[in-house]
Amino acid sequence: MKDGFLKVGTATPKIRVADCGYNAGAAIALAREAADKGVKVLVLPELCLTGYTCGDLFFQDALLDAAEDALDRVLRETADCDLLLALGLPVRCGGKLYNCAAVCCRGKLLGLVPKRFLPNYGEFYEKRWFARAPGEDGEARILGKSVPFGTKRLFACAQMPALKIGVEICEDLWASEPPSGALAAAGATVILNLSASNELVGKASYRRALVSGQSARLLAAYLYADAGEGESTTDIVFAGHDLIAENGEVLAERRFASGLLVTELDLGRLAFERRRLTSFEPGPALPETEFSLKPCRTALTRAFPRNPFVPENDSDRAARCGEILNIQALGLAKRMEHTGARRMVVGVSGGLDSTLAAIVAAKTAEKLGLPKTALLAVTMPCFGTTGRTRSNAEKLAAALGAELRVVDIGEAVKLHFDDIGHDPQVRDVVYENSQARERTQVLMDLSNAENAILVGTGDMSELALGWATYNGDHMSMYGVNAGVPKTLVRFVIAWYADTCGSAGLAAVLRDILDTPVSPELLPAVDGEISQKTEDLVGPYELHDFFLYYMVRWGFTPEKTLRMAQRAFAGEYGPETIEKWLRVFCRRFFSQQFKRSCLPDGPKVGTLSLSPRGDWRMPSDASNAVWLGGEGK
Repeated sequence: MKDGFLKVGTATPKIRVADCGYNAGAAIALAREAADKGVKVLVLPELCLTGYTCGDLFFQDALLDAAEDALDRVLRETADCDLLLALGLPVRCGGKLYNCAAVCCRGKLLGLVPKRFLPNYGEFYEKRWFARAPGEDGEARILGKSVPFGTKRLFACAQMPALKIGVEICEDLWASEPPSGALAAAGATVILNLSASNELVGKASYRRALVSGQSARLLAAYLYADAGEGESTTDIVFAGHDLIAENGEVLAERRFASGLLVTELDLGRLAFERRRLTSFEPGPALPETEFSLKPCRTALTRAFPRNPFVPENDSDRAARCGEILNIQALGLAKRMEHTGARRMVVGVSGGLDSTLAAIVAAKTAEKLGLPKTALLAVTMPCFGTTGRTRSNAEKLAAALGAELRVVDIGEAVKLHFDDIGHDPQVRDVVYENSQARERTQVLMDLSNAENAILVGTGDMSELALGWATYNGDHMSMYGVNAGVPKTLVRFVIAWYADTCGSAGLAAVLRDILDTPVSPELLPAVDGEISQKTEDLVGPYELHDFFLYYMVRWGFTPEKTLRMAQRAFAGEYGPETIEKWLRVFCRRFFSQQFKRSCLPDGPKVGTLSLSPRGDWRMPSDASNAVWLGGEGK
């Protein structure tokens, strides 16, 4: 429960139709298994204490009495289980019979939620036996006690304010306005669905879409437990299609098997997104029934992708990369049309970022019907330039059909050192930044001379870390990579190498991908790069992980660290991850002044650091809270 994580489960017991005692035993066994695994919320299928397929046996008091006895047994024998349990049974109330979910916790029946929408078409005949949930909530008398009865109620955890549970039953989800909408608007973060959805060809994908879509629409978690083995197969079959979804993502799924399905929800993430999205408006408040769980640190089994900005599914790769390039090129094309520019200037270094910017510029020229030479590629060797990177810059320009200019800035930088009285043997920040600013001056002036736009090359990861020379490579006329983090830059270039259709271009792109990331501002050693960025500021895959979860989702450093240690287990030790997380926090706060005056650039994903878009932050904010009071 710490850090907003909550272990939850759905389960499909193997039942016997109309054998309530047997079914109670199956439910109890699953509840105990779940509790032993740390599950705090468990949902079982619709009518699982009797079986969904009892038919006209639902008219028999013997069955209904047995169902209540079974519920009583479940309450008694799960009283020592530290979890909230929801399971289905038929309940008599006010002279009618209702298809209900019983919500229980530590031996106490918290309430009964009747089904609102009763299917009575095709193979379903529920209106033959059951009444629709009444319009107003009330109470039901069961097991000698009165308990809340109705659909308009939340179940709230006293120890975890973010955990508020709403319940609906099977067909309720299929309705045009499911009850879960009002429940989520009233504050429910977890929706439980007790279901008995039979299996048909193609129905599983539709069911999955409903569950994942509703979780996305409600910014909630959705736990769906389906009937399975043991139900009557007279005319239909149940496959136990259990699903656990969170904000549009299916976290866990199983079909054609009984048993327990377990994962962890991130309620902190859901709470953050609800606060962030102003279109998620609170609805009328609903009564709440409080329950208690023992606070604990949830053991994590859930996977966290190492590269959250990069699609995990290879089938999405082409579509995602093509879309990114299109967004970048459309933004640049609009700016060129608006300003009347006919050319684009890109400083190409033989590195990743300038390579992607050059590809975008070439694509923009194609969109605007301009010749390939509308791209002016400028390489500016200086003290740290290696033969490999210079050669790759030149080969890239040739492969793209761009005009190439080589401007050696070494002598100009030496003259500048003389002007300001700097000793070139002192390899400090002045030594490095003078080169970066000289390059920017060359590029800006060439842009003026050519009626061109200077296309910025810096990526979002560099902006987060402030790894750019202020008013040097930090500045341009349009920054096409400003919304693309380093891990995604690499991914897009790799895709382009595979799909560009040119063996020569593909070869140079692959060599650029294999080149260490470096600003090349310090002299090479034996012709090799001596200044490797990731040795200085840390691995970009870690920083992009921190950037995504701390900035996009507002996670605390402690939570982010915990997730990173799980995601990168076996690659980086806990101390190494914590070291670079501290570096990220220090640099992110200290370098905001560079982000506060960024050039325009397109947002391509769910996060941007533009001061005019996603991110508004004072340049002088303290990092003490994020560094445990040790901010500097």
